[in-house]
Amino acid sequence: MILSPTTLFTSATFAAVGAYALAALWPQAGEPSDTPPADRLGLKRWPPALWLLAAGWMAQSLAIALDVLDWQAGAPVARFGFAPALSFTVWMVLLIYAIERLEVDSLAARRSLAWLAVASCVLAWLFPGQVHPSQHALAPLHWVLGLSSYGLFGAALLHAAFMRRAEKRLKQRLPPAGIPLLKLESLTFRFVMAGFLVLSATLLLGYAFASPWRWDHKTVFSVLSWGVFSTLLLGRHWMGWRGRTATLWLSAGSVLLLLSYVGSRFVLEVLLHRPAA
Repeated sequence: MILSPTTLFTSATFAAVGAYALAALWPQAGEPSDTPPADRLGLKRWPPALWLLAAGWMAQSLAIALDVLDWQAGAPVARFGFAPALSFTVWMVLLIYAIERLEVDSLAARRSLAWLAVASCVLAWLFPGQVHPSQHALAPLHWVLGLSSYGLFGAALLHAAFMRRAEKRLKQRLPPAGIPLLKLESLTFRFVMAGFLVLSATLLLGYAFASPWRWDHKTVFSVLSWGVFSTLLLGRHWMGWRGRTATLWLSAGSVLLLLSYVGSRFVLEVLLHRPAA
């Protein structure tokens, strides 16, 4: 018996939700937090919570693939919306967290990300988005780059949160935990730069095949977020912005970017019930 894409999507979503919820509820006791990072590369040393996160991530990967791509359509079409965009963003941030978890072991971070993943999966199941036919050969690349920029800036926010936590520990004269503060700061701005480059490419591609170019809410917020991120990078380069100032600019740009697509699609799909443009 072959299951339909809809049934597979629902099954994958509930599997991801279950695994993420268990990862969030799993206690810290028994995790090898004192194991050297080099020894944690072995799968046998993975704590149960990390296995659950990995299982949820793989199930979410299947759910995203089944949700975004319309497998029953004859022409190449895709479904996008505010909820699939959020789901992909959290999925990408979790991938980065899983890679760097070898050096960052925070119970609060793991639980926060797991519950955030649960919420994103449930939203993607409730609001699967709308069909967007590919009207240009570069449209799929534009969509992928746009979603990737969300993930990269989400990773930058994650590192900024770790950075703020490390600064507080330093002020309280507590011993450092996880990645050193200066390395966290460097990683944060690397993700900001990567996200800025990807966002720039997204805007250029959108301008290339948009006919005509429209200054709608999505475009205005995207350009505003690009301006904020460029100001942040210039301020970092010329004035040495760091700490609270850099975090505020990063947060402001991320909010604007979130409003550009997720916010506009939420209003159109949920509040106004309008079809995809």
